[in-house]
Amino acid sequence: MSEIKFLYSALVFLCFTMIVLSNCAVISTIKLHGDLQEPMYIFIGFLCLNGLYGSVAFFPLFFINLLSKTQVISYSGCLIQVFCFHTYFGCELTILAVMAFDRYLSICNPLRYHSIMTLTTVFKLIGVAWFYVIILITIHVILTIRLPLCGSVIEKVYCDNWSVVNLSCIDTTVNNVYGLLITATIIGLMPGLILFSYVQILKTCVHSSKDFRGKALQTCTPHLVTMSYFVADILFEILLPRFPNTYLPIELRVLMSVQNFFIVPLLHPLIYGWTLKEIRVRLLKMLRARKCVDFQFNL
Repeated sequence: MSEIKFLYSALVFLCFTMIVLSNCAVISTIKLHGDLQEPMYIFIGFLCLNGLYGSVAFFPLFFINLLSKTQVISYSGCLIQVFCFHTYFGCELTILAVMAFDRYLSICNPLRYHSIMTLTTVFKLIGVAWFYVIILITIHVILTIRLPLCGSVIEKVYCDNWSVVNLSCIDTTVNNVYGLLITATIIGLMPGLILFSYVQILKTCVHSSKDFRGKALQTCTPHLVTMSYFVADILFEILLPRFPNTYLPIELRVLMSVQNFFIVPLLHPLIYGWTLKEIRVRLLKMLRARKCVDFQFNL
């Protein structure tokens, strides 16, 4: 990839800039408009915030490595990457699960929704979603730190726990078992809870009016698209190391391994910020107001 590294670097910088600007725009729109201080929009804001967290943890070092002759990271830096990336992946799924629960209450129990889903409850759910993942991943990283390493080459463009554990020269059964536990409790359980919520929503929609089904579809489809794409890419990342390095071209392996850092953080503002009318209208008003201020200032 080093033959056209400057082209790759320019594309990476452009993508990172787009991610930061688009996610910040959605977060700012939700924060500055009091009528958007509702559970659904707050969850969207935290989803965008998590996308920023994963992007900031990935892009700067990736950009530097593209321009460097040798791609090197310290052991402590590698472990920090492991923690950041795994918490990013985990929090993405737990927040999506909380959003599915919110949609279930809104559609299946509309009369009780506002009494149950208060702002206090919203922030408690977000706190639990983050705390749950942070605890699991912290234990995961601690189990990895105890391993002595017999190698220093990772066959990926970033550090993940599997790559570091594979460098160990002692038995890693405990790490492998705990890794399976995390896979079951996050990558298995969260999509399962999401699908369960949407099955209940589907049952409610079957017996509802056409307008009700249309509104439910409008709010639920972006959520399902994001979840499906994210889970599919994570499963690819889990299965990919099980195949020989020669099974797929290196360019395709790299492209597939970084999709969740490039595509998903851009999907959030595009899908939620543009598809949902409430956010789109206010975002456009903010942009027009900013243009008017700049024009008057230039005059």
